[in-house]
Amino acid sequence: MNFKKITNYFKYSKEQSKAVLLLFGIIITSQMIYFFVDFDSQEENDPEEQQWLSLQHGIDSLKIQKDSLAYKVYPYNPNFISDYKGYKLGMSIAEIDRLHDFRNKNKYVNSAAEFQSVTKVSDSLLQTMSSNFKFPDWVTNKKSTTKYVNYTTKAFAKKEKVQSDINSATQEDLIKVYGVGAAFSERILKYKATLGSFVSMDQIEDVWGLSPEAVQGVKDNFKIGTTTNLNKLDINNASLKEISRFPYFNYKQATSIITYRSMNGDFVNIEDLIKIKGFPVDKAKIIALYLDFD
Repeated sequence: MNFKKITNYFKYSKEQSKAVLLLFGIIITSQMIYFFVDFDSQEENDPEEQQWLSLQHGIDSLKIQKDSLAYKVYPYNPNFISDYKGYKLGMSIAEIDRLHDFRNKNKYVNSAAEFQSVTKVSDSLLQTMSSNFKFPDWVTNKKSTTKYVNYTTKAFAKKEKVQSDINSATQEDLIKVYGVGAAFSERILKYKATLGSFVSMDQIEDVWGLSPEAVQGVKDNFKIGTTTNLNKLDINNASLKEISRFPYFNYKQATSIITYRSMNGDFVNIEDLIKIKGFPVDKAKIIALYLDFD
């Protein structure tokens, strides 16, 4: 090997030597800057990037929290179960469709047993779901009442221990009762004229203004006698105005009756009327005697 020839490559002029030294200086300086200067600090201090990192951290926390939450069921009316809610509750598509088909006929389920009859859900699923069923108060109240019995006017009369027929009583007869003066006696007679005849002594309680003592006094001194001229309401043909004038119905109840009749057809008996929201169920036995269903 010719070393002499090789060494010729490492012979520099004065200017070349300065250039080489300068190059080495730049390289060494660059390396020192790379190792000793923290370039990430500027990026971490970037306000915009910090804001995005903070937002991303919040999103990640919400995702973790959402995944850890269980589906909580609050009390609900089973008549209004949506597809999604039914799915979350464990119902099959067929069971949900049966409920929706039933509701599309403008019908309502009013008990857990009726819900199962319509949807065909299993006993185990019904037991889980029914603990959160919440039906309207009027449905609950209706269920708590005793089954309607079609009493006759004689049944009312047997319960009363009385002396005179209230339907033939005059103002002078009524005034003799303690607590019933001229004004109240006239009010009782006007109320009787609206009905045609009383069918129960309990109707005296509906006369506005009478004290409990006066009501009891009338009950003790009178009885139900003749009830031949009842002013009956043709419930299947009466207008809104006629129904709202009936002593036991207000305008709102009359509107509900007209709406129900137009959607479901004629009423067959008093039990059809009991289904209407707001119907005075506690007076159903008396009201039935003043209605004509033919």
